[in-house]
Amino acid sequence: MQNFDWTLIQSFLAVAENGSFSAAGRTLNISQPTIGRQIAQLERQLGTPLFRRDNRGHKLTEAGTGLVEHAQAMKAAAARMSLLAAGQSEVLSGVVRITASIVVSHYLLPPILAHIRRQEPEIELEVNPSDATENLLFREADIAVRMYRPTQLDVITRKVGTQKIGLFAAKSYLERRGKPETMADIADHDMVGFDRSDAIIQGMRENGMEVDRSFFKVRCDNQTVYFEAVRAGCGIGVFPINIASTDPTLVRVLPMVRVPELPIWLTAPEALRTSLRIRRVYDLLAEGLKAVAGG
Repeated sequence: MQNFDWTLIQSFLAVAENGSFSAAGRTLNISQPTIGRQIAQLERQLGTPLFRRDNRGHKLTEAGTGLVEHAQAMKAAAARMSLLAAGQSEVLSGVVRITASIVVSHYLLPPILAHIRRQEPEIELEVNPSDATENLLFREADIAVRMYRPTQLDVITRKVGTQKIGLFAAKSYLERRGKPETMADIADHDMVGFDRSDAIIQGMRENGMEVDRSFFKVRCDNQTVYFEAVRAGCGIGVFPINIASTDPTLVRVLPMVRVPELPIWLTAPEALRTSLRIRRVYDLLAEGLKAVAGG
């Protein structure tokens, strides 16, 4: 291929992975027409169509399917080059991108980020609140805060604390429905549950209550919306103690009930160990999270 352009391969791979020009554009933060022009340019250079259009988006042709594995290998190689280059940084300035769960991003990170900015004013911080698992090796983030021990190869990890979990209800709800005294009393109460996740269901079964999804009359997987539903009086909910206990509208119920704790892990690509700014933010995040979560 003459005049090879990596951006064309990026666009090809984004369409292949997302199924449409519009979704690929959102992933790469460029317009749909730009994606279309880049795919057309790549097809001209290769002399073959790579996608066919149907009513659900864009499907790979046989030629396009044959290129996907090679494009993925190129993406991985480019990511490794980026990591190695970033790892050589010796200055405390530049951008550090952090990804964390929606709960951690919303309730725990802001004061920690403010502290980092005071300590290192030349470092720019980007935060991606997400409950998805970003791929650190593809530089989707420089540092990740995980609620599980990462198993991905070529990353460094540090356990910085645990999130203790408890049951909480709004004062308004308890005034209306009364306060449960035993786990058995929960059967006569409303509980706010998760939509797709079965974490609360499994926790209740471990405490001797056989329930299913229909037991929860309000369900939501977005943790900030979930928290607001509990605060509004929709029912009893499960939430980190260090966050919910600071809200004067909430009361902890059934403190004797055992709810599994969540570990807090910091993760970054091994190749970034030598990046001074990322190492500095990593250490300050660890310090801040340990203080608010408890070791």
